[in-house]
Amino acid sequence: MNAIHPARMTARLDGDFVVFLIGMRFNRLWRVDRWAPVVAAMPRMLRELAQKPELGFLHGESYFGRTTLMLLYWRSLDPLLAYAKAKDARHLPAWAAFNRAVGTDGSVGIWHETYLVGPGRYENVYVNMPAFGLGAAGALVPAVGPLASAQGRAAHGGRRDGASAESR
Repeated sequence: MNAIHPARMTARLDGDFVVFLIGMRFNRLWRVDRWAPVVAAMPRMLRELAQKPELGFLHGESYFGRTTLMLLYWRSLDPLLAYAKAKDARHLPAWAAFNRAVGTDGSVGIWHETYLVGPGRYENVYVNMPAFGLGAAGALVPAVGPLASAQGRAAHGGRRDGASAESR
């Protein structure tokens, strides 16, 4: 288990990055034959990504319910798209299997959203939390001085030292 940081912390990640949300929805719970392979595919992909940091994957978090959510962080859009299309990676066969087995029959929904994020376009704060989300993908630093407010965190462009864009 990750250590709890009792102080106010903020996550910093130098440069651009991608927040990728992906998940599935159990539309027909009794169709285990349809959704079980979809559920089983994602852990294999995440293991592959964790074992190959050169692919650009930074970190991920999972949430389960009738609609699942995976919160993933990538270094940029190019590696995310390259992984999605790579013939030697686990994603493409899983996507093809989904389309063959489920397609548009309505039993299992899948979805994703991709957000391109750059310096000065995000802010965050964590109190009494372990490294989580962007805090696990990047670096946690104390939310003090110019990083003490939401406005200040957003204005300081992800820089770990809190220096503003104007002072660089």
